[in-house]
Amino acid sequence: MKVLFTFKIKTTFKEQLKKKYPDVVFIYTTNIDDASLEDIEVIVTDGGDLKSEHVEKATALKWVMVAAVGVDTLPIEALQERDILVTNSHGVHKMPLAESVLAHLLSLERGLPGIYKREDKKEWKLDSLPGEVNHSTAIIVGTGAIGGEIGRLLQAFHVRTIGCNRSGHSNPSMDETISFQEILEKLPEADYVISILPSTPQTRWIYQPEHFRAMKETAVFMNVGRGDAVKEQYVLDALQQNEIRHAVLDVFETEPLPEDHPFWDLPNCTVSPHMSSLSDQYIKRSLDIMDTNLDKWVAGEKDLINQVDLAKGY
Repeated sequence: MKVLFTFKIKTTFKEQLKKKYPDVVFIYTTNIDDASLEDIEVIVTDGGDLKSEHVEKATALKWVMVAAVGVDTLPIEALQERDILVTNSHGVHKMPLAESVLAHLLSLERGLPGIYKREDKKEWKLDSLPGEVNHSTAIIVGTGAIGGEIGRLLQAFHVRTIGCNRSGHSNPSMDETISFQEILEKLPEADYVISILPSTPQTRWIYQPEHFRAMKETAVFMNVGRGDAVKEQYVLDALQQNEIRHAVLDVFETEPLPEDHPFWDLPNCTVSPHMSSLSDQYIKRSLDIMDTNLDKWVAGEKDLINQVDLAKGY
């Protein structure tokens, strides 16, 4: 069996794989176009480089392991036609993304951005009286592994958590759960609206101007999921018209965000360069998932973890 890695991994992990799976041939490349694909059974990719023409050439391909969570960049139709198994790294973003969300909220409420700015000027003063996240309400749109961890951490700060998903199914880290159809009526209750949605046909452009009009003027909108969940113009209008207090944006329609984009200059907008999920533990966690699944694959087991439903997109 041959396994192709199309991104760089540490030599130590290569050595571990070689020792643990002596009968498996591991091939490493940073450019999939340079690889011979005809007899590759498994491709391990970060998702961005695999195209339909590669799937066509890889006639022995049976499994694609994505070392990321999102699969929207994959050649979905080509993989479906061949009935190729796809797994992802669901769960690897859970800790860093949840910590990022909490860090942004605590920073905003406790006035840290102002402290950092005034420190450079040696100014001993307050801009305004700091607030608290304590006893606030957060709507967490997307209640998977990441949403659940965000909810768990927020509950530790005595935040009331309202989870929102397609069906309204419950989640142990949410005090209440609603469906997408119910979000509009719940938005007036929220101090924080945290979006961690994947990119799917059902979630694309899900937020409309009426959603921002329904929010409190003191609300914070945070998008750390996908940039195509909301039109940037809608967020820009809401900020400029003071329909909401602040926006924390980690993902955008166009990345990198153009230098002349108004978001950069808005005092009530925090621009984060799509880094909320990044961590020095990321690759290790992804490879641990791959190792667990490879154990099963070599043993002939088909109940791999993190199997992706390509029709749903996650």
